[in-house]
Amino acid sequence: MSPRSQSVNEELRRRSRERLLQATVDLVGERGYEATTLADIADRAGSARGLVSYYFPGKRYLLQSAVHRLMHRTLTAAMEREPRTDDGQELLARAIDAILGLAADHPVLMRTHMAGILQEQGFVQCPEQQQLARVLRSAVERYGSPDPDTDYPLLRAQLMGTVFAQLLPGAPMPHARLRAELFQRYGLDWSLGAPPADGTDMTEGTDRADGTDPAATSPR
Repeated sequence: MSPRSQSVNEELRRRSRERLLQATVDLVGERGYEATTLADIADRAGSARGLVSYYFPGKRYLLQSAVHRLMHRTLTAAMEREPRTDDGQELLARAIDAILGLAADHPVLMRTHMAGILQEQGFVQCPEQQQLARVLRSAVERYGSPDPDTDYPLLRAQLMGTVFAQLLPGAPMPHARLRAELFQRYGLDWSLGAPPADGTDMTEGTDRADGTDPAATSPR
């Protein structure tokens, strides 16, 4: 039997890494971070224990990579869903809704992720984080930002803040209220993106907290 080609080996490594990332999302979401071991993750992924250490230098790095992958895939799917669009405001609305939706759909996972970011090592500069950054930055650019280098980090910080506010133990903020604040900030119509299923429009008849017209702040 002839040896596998380099491209085949690379594909096998990619699939192995993907299985470990998905297993991490599933197990931490089910059991929490402390109750999930690297051995558990390897078993769920059907991989050898040594492969976890080969691909990821530690459990926290693995978790952040797994969550960044989930965020990247969710964000990409939202922006590319049918009907496809090039409208910058619709794309930004979809991006905001995708990230806020993760806090509602994966509360244990996202709360653990946020707690890890606030620790000393902060953001892990992994390939998945870089993919997420590219997609989110593209939403800012397609929205029409005149200065993406400034506006992308600001949007990222605002999204992190809203995710944290949704998940704050004992005093969570309502999803719809946080959505309304971000949509007003960027001058987005409530009907864009994926508005709440109950049809409530929390921006109707309201102005921005700073008293300005949201439309006046939009670069479009």
